[in-house]
Amino acid sequence: MKYRTWMTQTKLFFIGVLALWISATGAMAQETITEFRIGILGGENASDRLRSNECLRAKAEQVLGVPTKIYAPADYNGVIEGLLGGNLDMAWLGASGYAKVFLTNPDAVEPVLTKINTDGSFGYHAIGFARVDSGIKSLDDMKGKVFGFGDPNSTSGYLIPSIEIPQAGYPMESGAYFKEVKFTGGHEQTIVAVSNGDIDGGVTWACGIGNWVDGYNSGALRKAADAGLVDMTQIQEIWRSKVIPEGPIVLRKDLPESVKLKITAMLASLPSMDAECAYGFMAGEIKAIAPIDHSDYLSIIAARKAKSN
Repeated sequence: MKYRTWMTQTKLFFIGVLALWISATGAMAQETITEFRIGILGGENASDRLRSNECLRAKAEQVLGVPTKIYAPADYNGVIEGLLGGNLDMAWLGASGYAKVFLTNPDAVEPVLTKINTDGSFGYHAIGFARVDSGIKSLDDMKGKVFGFGDPNSTSGYLIPSIEIPQAGYPMESGAYFKEVKFTGGHEQTIVAVSNGDIDGGVTWACGIGNWVDGYNSGALRKAADAGLVDMTQIQEIWRSKVIPEGPIVLRKDLPESVKLKITAMLASLPSMDAECAYGFMAGEIKAIAPIDHSDYLSIIAARKAKSN
């Protein structure tokens, strides 16, 4: 999925931001918040999430002029419920997480930005993987083996593989093809469980661009490789999903417009202003953080709705 016009859209976006800023200056002066709250999805341990996003917290606090806090719940649902309850102001969600928020309350959040990969695409893949020494080279070798999903609210860690893998002829009910299908709790947990031999295979997410040995350019494998949690030469890819639209950075819809404009502009400028901070926040190497809107997630919303019926 190529975001061929991301540069044009980004320029138009900044022009729009400037126009809104100028036209709404008087009204904005009356709009205030006392704090800003950022939710970080699960997938790695809380301390690592807090450390990876500290620079983002500090920049948001500086731009907004109010105390800014990061919350790192144990699972995806903690962030989703925080957004739905109005207890969080911003989060980078997966597409499935956004679908759940929208289907529960369409007025809770709005998608504003997304990650653009180094090749200009804005998609990623669910990646199935197993240990090299397991003899598992494809899903054909997973019969009678233990398969791990991450989080039930994860797009790549559950929703998409739970649809595409059965469509390819491998039913996901425990005992039907795989010996057992289980949830590990998150992407990091799945990677560690496969690496340690606790489960035979599992799925996580990656942009699919770059070198396998690095964990690709961005994604959960890259973060795990950077952290020394996995030796990429000891695991191998055994399955890959179709392209999944990269999840959106969302803002609470009823935030003051001045807050939305400030934080969105800061985030969009992050890769050029502080590449190291962008690397930590976006889980690896990226090209840009560019505008996105609700229409880019209609297919995922439909898939999530169908899955719940």
